[in-house]
Amino acid sequence: MLSESEPPAAAASLPSATPPPPSSDEDFFSSVSVASTSSTSSPSTPIPSPPQLHPEIPISWPEDGTLTLAWVTNLMLAFDWSSKNLAPTELPSVLPVVVFDRLILTASKILHKEPNCVHIDSGSGLGNDSRVVVVGDVHGQLHDVLFLLRDAGFPSDDRFFVFNGDYVDRGAWGLETFLTLLAWKVFMPNRVFLLRGNHESKYCTSVYGFEKEVLAKYADSGKHVYRKCLGCFEGLPLASIIGDHVYTAHGGIFRSIAVTPAKRAKGKKNRKIVSNPDVTTLSLGSMEELLKARRSVLDPPWEGTNLIPGDVLWSDPSMKPGLSPNKERGIGLLWGPDCTEDFLKMLNLKLIIRSHEGPDAREKREGMEGMDQGYTIDHEVQSGKLITVFSAPDYPQFQATKDRYRNKGAYIILEPPNFDIPVYRSFEAVMPRPKVNPYYDFEDCIDSDEELDLASMAT
Repeated sequence: MLSESEPPAAAASLPSATPPPPSSDEDFFSSVSVASTSSTSSPSTPIPSPPQLHPEIPISWPEDGTLTLAWVTNLMLAFDWSSKNLAPTELPSVLPVVVFDRLILTASKILHKEPNCVHIDSGSGLGNDSRVVVVGDVHGQLHDVLFLLRDAGFPSDDRFFVFNGDYVDRGAWGLETFLTLLAWKVFMPNRVFLLRGNHESKYCTSVYGFEKEVLAKYADSGKHVYRKCLGCFEGLPLASIIGDHVYTAHGGIFRSIAVTPAKRAKGKKNRKIVSNPDVTTLSLGSMEELLKARRSVLDPPWEGTNLIPGDVLWSDPSMKPGLSPNKERGIGLLWGPDCTEDFLKMLNLKLIIRSHEGPDAREKREGMEGMDQGYTIDHEVQSGKLITVFSAPDYPQFQATKDRYRNKGAYIILEPPNFDIPVYRSFEAVMPRPKVNPYYDFEDCIDSDEELDLASMAT
């Protein structure tokens, strides 16, 4: 596995003729152009583009309902090929609605059965030959996700993947990106773990493009497809524990929900006792509280007793000590290095790996490092580190500013025996991207999800 300082690996120009589906990731991506890896790499030598392989389309659901590596890689090839050769409205000719329904239903059943915090340890097959790849926000940048999968190596018996959420919105291929990852989840449910991001919600997808993307691509069936995606979002777990000492989540840590029982009226034996959250003080929540939180909500609440999902998905680190409401976002928390230390110590952890902040968000955060390389080490404390990883390079795809951020994306590799020493892998965007129109007003949309319209979220 290559590290940040090793030489760049050339990616391929995706494999158009109808050969049998590739048997491995190397076959599938043996000819793609593009991204280079490592922050110290020089520009890669252009690779001549051979004729593009043509996928087997329309895609059909396997007769026995069992996905194979050939089926998943053909789906990836089909999405890549259609993004370059077909209008977005022709996606149903590639993935018919009936096949979408089977995939989303199968994946949803798996996801809804998982706990709020999934554990990846020896009991789930993690061993001395294993590697765990942790991925941050990808935001509908399909071609960068395809490159990342090839660069890191496809999921396998000894290669686990944990995705920290934000699969959709802003980028033009959120649906294809999400469905690709769902296909991997169905194919390898105990090796691929998909966590929820703040953008896997009704509010964010109605503002930042995913809803309009789905309606545009599936027309009369668009509302049906969108509703099914929302239902699947509700099943995504909130966090993971890797090898006992690493906690990952989209936004970060969470509060304890202290409750004060309301008094029961006299003579009303069966009247329900209503608990009121104690909002006068904030303290760190426990794993028990995380596991009991109700994640099946379209939009995580910012008030009431079910605040933990909103904290896990929306919170941000700060250099200022303490735990406080995240007033900038209107939901979630801000936490300082002291809280990172307390959280690590309380749960016997060494690493927190979160995502949630791209280059646009970080340039507005005083005292926080920029996201040029796709990752930052935000807190270094006695018990360990807090790391932010962001996997969407040259983000956002549609930028209103004159100068683009041109950030690299990154992913993190955790290796045996303890899986608690991160290896960082930075990579550049796959270029050129296929020409496509945005599905949201990127010039007027607020960067980095600030100042949310809470009233809209409530409705």
